[in-house]
Amino acid sequence: MKIDLDSWIRKNQIKEVECLVSDLSGIARGKILPAQKFLCATRDQGLRLPESIFGQTVTGDYIDEIDLDPRASDVLLRPITETIRMVPWYAEPTAQIIHEAYYFDGTPVDIAARSVLRRVLDLYVEKSWTPIVAPELEFFLVKVNEDPDYPLEPPIGRSGRPEIARQAYGIDAVNEFDPLFEKIYDYCKAQEIDIDTLIHESGAAQMEINFNHGNALDLADQTFLFKRTVRQAALDHKIYATFMAKPMQYEPGSSMHIHISVVHSENGQNLFAGKDGKNSDFFLNFIGGMQKYVPPSMALFAPYVNSYRRLVQDSDAPVNVHWGIDNRTTGFRVPESRPESRRIENRVPGADANPYLAFAASLACGYLGIIEKQEASKPVDGSAYNLAASLPRHLEDALLRLNRSKQLRDILGQRFIKVLTQIKEQESRTYLEVISAWERQYLLLNV
Repeated sequence: MKIDLDSWIRKNQIKEVECLVSDLSGIARGKILPAQKFLCATRDQGLRLPESIFGQTVTGDYIDEIDLDPRASDVLLRPITETIRMVPWYAEPTAQIIHEAYYFDGTPVDIAARSVLRRVLDLYVEKSWTPIVAPELEFFLVKVNEDPDYPLEPPIGRSGRPEIARQAYGIDAVNEFDPLFEKIYDYCKAQEIDIDTLIHESGAAQMEINFNHGNALDLADQTFLFKRTVRQAALDHKIYATFMAKPMQYEPGSSMHIHISVVHSENGQNLFAGKDGKNSDFFLNFIGGMQKYVPPSMALFAPYVNSYRRLVQDSDAPVNVHWGIDNRTTGFRVPESRPESRRIENRVPGADANPYLAFAASLACGYLGIIEKQEASKPVDGSAYNLAASLPRHLEDALLRLNRSKQLRDILGQRFIKVLTQIKEQESRTYLEVISAWERQYLLLNV
């Protein structure tokens, strides 16, 4: 539903507007403008950014792609009016609004994260299919850490002591940080971010917040804003919230599980269930597509060198692409449900993944499975950790597989894959320049 920006800004007495876009790392980029200047810029096509922001690494460096030179051309930003929200942590009335990036000829910027998701969703629209998603996002609370060489530690809670033992589903452990979570829920309510359940996860001071299910593009927007919101609320309480996939050596990793179903756009029928209530061929083909294409999509689900530290056996994270009924050891879990609620939980993505790209990759894999009529394997009973690992074990392998998949390059965009690959290769080279404490500890005087 489109919103009249002039009226909304006047009604809420907005002084400044944050104009946001997601780069490929999921970092919020953009500009902050006085409210009236923002309105003038949207009318006059005056809101612009260099296209090169979509070619930045997580360290802020630029890739060497010639047409992404920081001095090269700008792109236009168009506000998505229905995404305008208050920024609840500022004293002065401030709005934030997500934008889409376009070239001056009116075509979407093909290397912008939101455009990649929209590109995949357009394929579903053509078939009269509507994906429904619900992410579950895990994160750790940690002490403020000013020295990146120093290991992270759990923060001090209301009891005055840090959480040492793991407290999975612990109510009192969550209550240690009640003021923080009250602020997170207040901030989310003010921004119309539709979160639901809060639980304590397996790790020390590791939490999970689930979203209610809904439209994929809207949920990606909400998840993008949510990560920023949680980090800000934690800073208000003088602690850090981190969505790193594996922030601490002896703790489990953090995931972004994505629950997915597909309904018919006209009658709302869940296409994952047949008339008899059993799993439909559509459903099995969707799983078959995920089994075939998730491994070459891993650079979108596990985008950093740290991401692969999470994906090890017996660590509450999948290592292969098996599926099972209510089986949390598999890559794809199908919860026990009524036919109208039939869904697939993609357990592969890490919390560090860009939500736009993780949603896009999940839906692209399933779409290819349906179009190609990929057959799913039989569901797994028992632990899938006892079966062979089939997911890439490091970023370089993931990038190699991605670039070998013509189907994924075609559906996600050739230029997007080229730019993403260059970004990740540059990040990997930067990482290899770092000498770790492990190397100094065991190699310095022994080799």
